[in-house]
Parts: sequence; structure tokens; C-alpha cells
Amino acid sequence: MKFKTLSIFVLLNLVYCVSNSKYESLLKSYEESKLENQRILEEKVNLSRSLNELKRIQEESELRIQEYRGLIATFRSLIDAGKLKIKIIDGRMVVVLSSDILFPVGSAFLSSAGIASIREVTTLLASLGGKRFQIEEHTDDTPTGIKGYTNWELASSRALNVLHTMIKAGMPEERISAASMGASRPALPNTSPKIAPQIEG
Repeated sequence: MKFKTLSIFVLLNLVYCVSNSKYESLLKSYEESKLENQRILEEKVNLSRSLNELKRIQEESELRIQEYRGLIATFRSLIDAGKLKIKIIDGRMVVVLSSDILFPVGSAFLSSAGIASIREVTTLLASLGGKRFQIEEHTDDTPTGIKGYTNWELASSRALNVLHTMIKAGMPEERISAASMGASRPALPNTSPKIAPQIEG
């Protein structure tokens, strides 16, 4: 009887050990599966964020392109007349005015033709509701030849004269500012006396 009891006990213990081993194996597989599922979920979340970011960038790019095309259409007559150009510089839309009619060489005072051009451009820019603009005046890199009066002063004076002319032509003061680039970012090399005033928006 003892032998039978012992036999049954050993058999039951063996069955228990096998079941426990399987349980641990299943538990380990389950934990590994959970970790893998978590990793996949995180990858999906990151992918979704990346896709949303790409979509946002694409929408912003398309909006920029539409604005650029709208600006081209607005200034078409002046562009065709050779009075200005529109460029994209550092992600900003820039209106580049023809320099040869705005200022006499070395002068900070607008010519009569320059004043007329600035007024014409201002009327169109002011109609672009809510937009802010900065006038950037770039000289060439040829020294002015006047002691104490560098290209910084020349560019500053020109930028301010353009600004005041635009304000008189109807541009609200809070929508416009002026900056002098002097010869630090020359519009043209010193082989040319021309400058290129820019209005950035």
C-alpha cells in the first residue's frame, strides 16, 4: 500500500512540475508578447506623429505657394513693367524694387520716379490685410567716399526715406519697419553702383 501511495505521490508531483514549467513558459511568452505589442504601439504613435507633422509642413508649404502666386498676380503689372521682382529668400517673400529709378547714385533722397514707384507699391501692399513688412536697404560694397558717412548710414537713410514715403502713401505705421544692411550683405558687387531696396513680408 505504501508503494502504491508513493507511486501516486511521485506521479502527481511529476505532473505538477511539468504543469508549472509550462505555466512559466507561457507567462514568459505572454510578457514578451506584451513588450512587443507595446513597442509596436509606440512605433505606430511615433509614425502617426511624423505623418501629422509632414502633413502640417505640406499644408504650410501649399499655403506659402498660394500666397506667393497671389502676390505675383497682385504685382503682375509692375513685374511686367520691370519695376520690381518678387523672390523667396530664407523662406520669406521679398519684393525687390528696381534700384536705378529710386535713388540717384550715392544719394539717400528718392527721385520723383522713385516716389511714384513707392506709392504704387504701397497701395498694393496696404491692400494685403494684416501683413507686416520690413524695408531692408542694401547698398553695393563701394565706399561712399564721404568721411564719417559709410554705407550703413546711406542704407539707413534710404530705408527711412522709403518708410516715410510709404506711411504718407497710406501704409499704417504698425505694419512697417526699416533695417539697414549696408554693405554687409551687398545687393551687388562693387562693379556696379546700383542698390536693391527690398520689402519683406
